[in-house]
Amino acid sequence: MSTTSAAPGTISTWKLDPAHSVAEFKVKHMMISNVKGGFSGLSGSLQLDETDYTHSTIEVSIPVATLKTGDDQRDGHLKSADFFDAEKFPAITFKSSNIDSTGGADCAVTGDLTIRDVTKAVTLAVEDVSVPSKDPWGNQRIGLSASTKINRKDFGLAWNSALETGGVLVGEEVSISLEVQFIKG
Repeated sequence: MSTTSAAPGTISTWKLDPAHSVAEFKVKHMMISNVKGGFSGLSGSLQLDETDYTHSTIEVSIPVATLKTGDDQRDGHLKSADFFDAEKFPAITFKSSNIDSTGGADCAVTGDLTIRDVTKAVTLAVEDVSVPSKDPWGNQRIGLSASTKINRKDFGLAWNSALETGGVLVGEEVSISLEVQFIKG
């Protein structure tokens, strides 16, 4: 069901909780193992249709400067113009355009992902969308997990180095996962 196919029900605004949200990625290194990294300090909002989640919308911004892989030299290289160019493009953004139910508490969220100055449509597989629940401080929260795969070259992240044994230093396919919580209000 498309986000524009019917009139929305009760819409509530939820703000992304950066203390309980993370965006992570993994990519093949030297064609033999995966390197993982993550971003913190996410921000965003969810306009939740409480009667039909497929009529909801979501926007998220991820600060590139928070990138961490466990190696300072690699982090610096990834933030450089060879990859994310964090100085020129300080945020990765996602804005939903459609949400389809895939059964139970799962859905497919399609939207525009912008990395550097390139925007492409991607679909996130969203699982385990929780029902709103009250935290110990009286706030209403909702949580979810999301994942997708992209080709980094599609977003201008084309730097690579050939290996003596054949192949390349950095794989093209990047797995992305998000664990996020939103607070109502």
